[in-house]
Amino acid sequence: MTEVKFGWRIPSFPVNGSKGREFVAQIIGNLEVIEEHYDSAWISDHFIPWANFVPMKTDVLECWTTICYLAGIFKRIKFGSIVLCNSYRNPALLAKMSATLQVLTDGRFLLGIGAGWKEDEYIAYGYEFPKASARIKQLEEAVQIIRRMWEEDVVTFKGK
Repeated sequence: MTEVKFGWRIPSFPVNGSKGREFVAQIIGNLEVIEEHYDSAWISDHFIPWANFVPMKTDVLECWTTICYLAGIFKRIKFGSIVLCNSYRNPALLAKMSATLQVLTDGRFLLGIGAGWKEDEYIAYGYEFPKASARIKQLEEAVQIIRRMWEEDVVTFKGK
């Protein structure tokens, strides 16, 4: 029989009005409950709420910082990104950040990366929002760069 693994989606913003440390305490409490029963926990990569039922000024936890913080507290569970927006981080830097987090967590980081979709978030943070076809091509190149940086000693890449 195939083994089924379970993961929990960590909320990146509260929907119950909690703020700051109160919200973080709720996440930690939830992880304490699920830690022995789930294999992984995942958080999305957004800077502003992606749901229209939450006020725009709602605090949003940044993905990388949150994963690093929680992985330092919880030593068994794996942590992943669902999914990192390729446009927000240089792929070479992302490869280095991911490799470093793999070392620090003893292999418990799971990288999820995508092309991005939330135009208002791009604009709010000063990022150009290319057409979907361009974002997908950029993602393809980013994955090539990341993989090569993990596997090769010296990498040169000429992208478009």
